[in-house]
Amino acid sequence: MKGYRRSGRGKIDVAARQDAARELAIVALGFIASDTEELSRFLALTGIDPGSIRIAAEEPSFLAGVLAYISGNERTLLAFAAHASVVPEEIEKAKLVLAGTDWERDLP
Repeated sequence: MKGYRRSGRGKIDVAARQDAARELAIVALGFIASDTEELSRFLALTGIDPGSIRIAAEEPSFLAGVLAYISGNERTLLAFAAHASVVPEEIEKAKLVLAGTDWERDLP
C-alpha cells in the first residue's frame, strides 16, 4: 500500500487515507475473484453481474461493500487479512473511509 502523506500539522492527508482504503478494497476484490467459490458467493449475495464489477469498482460505496463482504465472514476476514498483511481492524477502518467516515491509520 502507498505511504501516507502528512499535512503541515501532522495529520494524515484525507486523500491518502482514501487512496489506501481504495487500494485495500481493490486487493480484496482480487482476493474474492481468485477463488471460484468465494466469487460465486459474492455474486450471489450482492446480486451484481460479473460484467458490471469493473464499472462498479470505480465507486467508493461498492468498494466499501466489498470490504463489508470480507468482514461478514470470520474465515474470509482472517484469510484476507493474512493475504493483505494487515490486521483485521484495518479492513473495518478502510470500509469506514470508503463509506465516508473519517479514519487515521496507525503508523509505525
